[in-house]
Amino acid sequence: MKNNHNNIYAMCNLNDIKLRDKKTQLVQLALLLLAIILIILIIIICQHIQKLQQAKKYEEQLIQYQAEQERLEQERIALEEQKRKEKLPQVTEQAKQDFETIYRSETKRAFLTFDDGPSTVTPNILDTLKQKNVKATFFMLGSNVQRLPETVKRVFDEGHFIANHGYSHVYSSIYSSPQTVLDEFNQTNDAIKTAIGEPEFNSHLFRFPGGYAGGKYAEIKKQAKELLLKNEIYQVDWNCLTGDAETSTPTPEYVMNRLQVTSSGKNSLVILMHDAQAKKVTAEMLPQIIDYLAGQGYEFKTFYDIF
Repeated sequence: MKNNHNNIYAMCNLNDIKLRDKKTQLVQLALLLLAIILIILIIIICQHIQKLQQAKKYEEQLIQYQAEQERLEQERIALEEQKRKEKLPQVTEQAKQDFETIYRSETKRAFLTFDDGPSTVTPNILDTLKQKNVKATFFMLGSNVQRLPETVKRVFDEGHFIANHGYSHVYSSIYSSPQTVLDEFNQTNDAIKTAIGEPEFNSHLFRFPGGYAGGKYAEIKKQAKELLLKNEIYQVDWNCLTGDAETSTPTPEYVMNRLQVTSSGKNSLVILMHDAQAKKVTAEMLPQIIDYLAGQGYEFKTFYDIF
């Protein structure tokens, strides 16, 4: 009997041990599952944090990129505005001083100037200037500006100085009074502004048709010069020429000879030439004219170097 009791007791203890082992295993399994779940959660959280960090980094990079693009755009706009303003002649105190000595210079310089354009030969002149990498000054007639606005725009876009030669080139009209000189300047300036699409443009530079000195309209010109100066408009003639308007059919030899004779002994040249179909010899001889002057040591300038 006693042995039966002992056996039963032993069996109960064994069952209790098995039960405890099973509970322990269950607890361990539960803990393991919890640990696995915790690890998975940690991994998920870490990945989420990493994604958030990446997203934040990307957002910061995007902000930096947008800021950089905005800065570059502002710089581009500022540079374009600077370039635009550089092509708008300005009357400064330095410009006034430089203009007073336009025919004098310690170094050799040459201002190529073309009167009466634009014309059908202007593109040929521009092509040569581009090939030679030389800039020039064009004294334009308002009537021709209105007739060939696209050519005027090309002159401006290619960096040449556009100056004013009045509207009509009819002496009896433009020289009827000092005021009509100013009126023709303004009329031509308005036509130029329209052609180049620059409403602030003003060349501040005028060449009297036929030149300033002498003639039957000398007194009108004298008074007109004073009126122009009151409006910050300066007049310039020339001290060198090719003689393309001195005869009806100037030859290449004649043009080169007049250039050589009238440029002799001068450091600062303001060279009179014409931009007209009737004087196309100038456009045809321009490569030789430029080569001659360069060979004599002249540096080419425009009135952008003054104004």
